[in-house]
Amino acid sequence: MTLFVSLILPLLAIWLWWPVNPLSKRQRRWRMGVSIGLALLGLSFATLWRMDVFSYSVEAWIQLVFGWVLVMFVLLLAFLLLREAGWLLSRLLPRRSGLAALWHGTGFNHGAATVIVLLATLGIYNGLKPPQVHERDLVVPHLPKEMDGLRVAVLADLHISPVKRTWRTQRIVDATLAAKPDMIVLPGDMADGGLEDSGRFAEPLALLKAPYGVWLAPGNHEYYYDYSAWMAHFRQMGLGVLENQSALLTINGRKLVVSGIGDLAALKPTSYMHGGLAPDMQAVVDGGRGGDVHVLLAHQPKQARAAAATGAIDLQISGHTHGGHMLGFDRWVVAPFNHGYVRGEYRVREMALFVSSGVGQWDGFTARLGVPSSIDVLVLRSPAESTEQRRSVLP
Repeated sequence: MTLFVSLILPLLAIWLWWPVNPLSKRQRRWRMGVSIGLALLGLSFATLWRMDVFSYSVEAWIQLVFGWVLVMFVLLLAFLLLREAGWLLSRLLPRRSGLAALWHGTGFNHGAATVIVLLATLGIYNGLKPPQVHERDLVVPHLPKEMDGLRVAVLADLHISPVKRTWRTQRIVDATLAAKPDMIVLPGDMADGGLEDSGRFAEPLALLKAPYGVWLAPGNHEYYYDYSAWMAHFRQMGLGVLENQSALLTINGRKLVVSGIGDLAALKPTSYMHGGLAPDMQAVVDGGRGGDVHVLLAHQPKQARAAAATGAIDLQISGHTHGGHMLGFDRWVVAPFNHGYVRGEYRVREMALFVSSGVGQWDGFTARLGVPSSIDVLVLRSPAESTEQRRSVLP
């Protein structure tokens, strides 16, 4: 898929300059050459990455450069579609026919190319900088009054790698602990690369502590890099690894079940996968019997429909989408591939679904524009308590 996308990039580079006037043949060839060269740079980095001849410590940086080029061409495609739509519209308005020359003018294209490079670079910076804490109330069906106000910190999609060094992981851990959560959950994609390449950058996660535990479920990226080794490493760090498993917690005399389910990636195995287990919803439902409220950690929000259909899950917490990365891209590209779930709160039948924008993202597409990374602190609210609060403010 990555190589297929890369092969389209030279065509976009040609499209950028082909209709632009006034340009001499030499000027047009020079501009096309520069743009095609940038496209081929992305293709060459994608090829180096797919050759799999480097250690992941090098490969992660190759992915980052490829991602930077790819973001530029995603923005370029959006610009080209806008430019041609504007050009066609101006052609339909004879009295304003001069606008057609503006849309295909050199100044307009030079300005757009400059903005695209700057936006792509800003997007990479936004993707790599540490996230802020964002707190929000979330009403959870069947949550007992005794658990109202429970604070759950969500650290989705850390994607720890040689690009995202130890200092970044430490900043995330420090900010999370400062928020004083009652429980911390990590719904998948904790790290990229093998344990030997990225393990040392994940060490600060061992410092995560909360009164009701730190729990994680696997994501698709764990399946790509020695799944068993990573899960064992997380357990050694004192994290509660839930692989189609459940934990029963007693909170103020009531029972909360937190479960973790295998990722959907296991249902479509590829040559890049190295271990992992398929999701087992029935095992999760069975493990939650006896609880007053059931919270499911499922990396991909697409699992929400199956979870809600059981009638046994009250809240699903997911990641995977990275919030959609960029405004526009989130709704038109990311949402259709995830049943419409991109970020924030949803209701699926009687179940609450929360999709985190994530604290990180894969190095191969790490840009964020208008969709910041986030350490989410969910303050769980009981429906009964919420009803009482609403009544108290009525005149």
